[in-house]
Amino acid sequence: MSSSSTIGIKVDRGVRRRLQALGKLKDRSPHWLMKKAIEEFLAREESWEREKQEDRERWNEYLDTGESYSLDQVSTWMKGLREGKRARWPK
Repeated sequence: MSSSSTIGIKVDRGVRRRLQALGKLKDRSPHWLMKKAIEEFLAREESWEREKQEDRERWNEYLDTGESYSLDQVSTWMKGLREGKRARWPK
């Protein structure tokens, strides 16, 4: 079971009013809206950071090996997969 704790943030009156108005429209509390927004922000940013790390790793592998594939090679390979062929990765 996860535990939770309270974190306070200061928002201006305009943001508070917008949260209250949207909460009424959605039948949700401002707390729920803020929690959801934070969760979605974290998920998106964590995904972005994972992608950046994968890109760095791919780039470093390229720098180490010099191995690359042309768009034509990859397109041909993917076309074979779409057609149900057990296409081998280009050499």
